Amino acid sequence: MTNVECRMTNELTALPWEETESLMVREGVEASASVYDLEERSAKFGEAVIDFLKQVPLGPRTNRLVDQLTGCGTSIGANYVEADDAVSKKEFIKIIGTCRKEARECKFFIRMLVKACPEMRDPAIPLWREANELHLIFSRIRRTAQTNLKAAEK
Repeated sequence: MTNVECRMTNELTALPWEETESLMVREGVEASASVYDLEERSAKFGEAVIDFLKQVPLGPRTNRLVDQLTGCGTSIGANYVEADDAVSKKEFIKIIGTCRKEARECKFFIRMLVKACPEMRDPAIPLWREANELHLIFSRIRRTAQTNLKAAEK
């Protein structure tokens, strides 16, 4: 098996915005990848944000919101990958904090997009819920890492 594995998945997943068939290209993905793989989950969220934004009608009310949501929605995964490669616990805590902020920002911009385009409410709900879950996950990771760092310093 090579480092980069391409595979087709035909399974139903818990994330409501996923297609039942999708092509995935990712380094080191095992056939039975855990549903708790946060790197994969945050990447799928970024993809879902992009797919969602393709449906948003562009105009003066939405252009800036689309740009903002594209940025924060796709940067969660990028920041998580960076945190995973942190060289110190303090750096990890700082970058995980950025992941947390970006997830929270996603919730805000999803809300603003629904206000600007009420017809986008139904497809936005699962996206907002996932952004909320990611925010809670990163908040917990950050709190735990801070507690562990303080305990190690004593």
